[in-house]
Amino acid sequence: MLACAAPLLSQGERVSIDAALHTTDRPYVQATGQASITVKPDQCLISIGVVTQAPTAASVAAQNAKQTDAVLGELHKLVGDADHLRTTNYSVRPVYETPKPGAPAVIAGYSATNVVEVTLDDLSQVGKLIDTATQTGANRIQSLEFRLKDTQRVRGQALREAAARAKLDAEAIAAGLGVHVLRVISAAENLPEAEFGLAKKVSPAPLAAAAAVPTPVEIGSLEVEAGVTLKLEVGP
Repeated sequence: MLACAAPLLSQGERVSIDAALHTTDRPYVQATGQASITVKPDQCLISIGVVTQAPTAASVAAQNAKQTDAVLGELHKLVGDADHLRTTNYSVRPVYETPKPGAPAVIAGYSATNVVEVTLDDLSQVGKLIDTATQTGANRIQSLEFRLKDTQRVRGQALREAAARAKLDAEAIAAGLGVHVLRVISAAENLPEAEFGLAKKVSPAPLAAAAAVPTPVEIGSLEVEAGVTLKLEVGP
């Protein structure tokens, strides 16, 4: 695209360097480059829940605490560092039922939920961790999320490739118009609509699930995407 931006503002108006560059009266071409890097994840977040039911709020809380303590004890043996375990949700709420059609709902008991998020760096242990949790009292595996511990290096690579592609496209446009690229006027990253990542949902495991066969987990890959838009001044 060949264009000519608006003239500079009057000397009496204060403008930033960036604004001055964007309002240059010199012609420019603009192009956008995209890049995608495929990488293997090196970390997994697993949300594990313990859900219990009992006639009273006090009894359900006590039962849930005992069951959760058993799960946490085994998880600590696997992950070691306490910083890799954190509670993300806890609730105690009534369970209602309707005795007969048209009758008002009554409290039939209480349900307690304790959700713990586990950060696991050894991805070969994901299946074993799920099995350990479900065999010791967990009855809900809410989610698995595979990610990178350090995204900056891969993101930087994607940005470099996107910028290079934008520059090649801009130079091709300029050549097609019979002009030459002189300098970069501006460069901007096109932020993705959603944060990159790969998440997999696992159906809740039954409380009494004894794993004769280890839980299979397919790790897959992550796509790290970047986009860059360049404006380059052109001339004869």
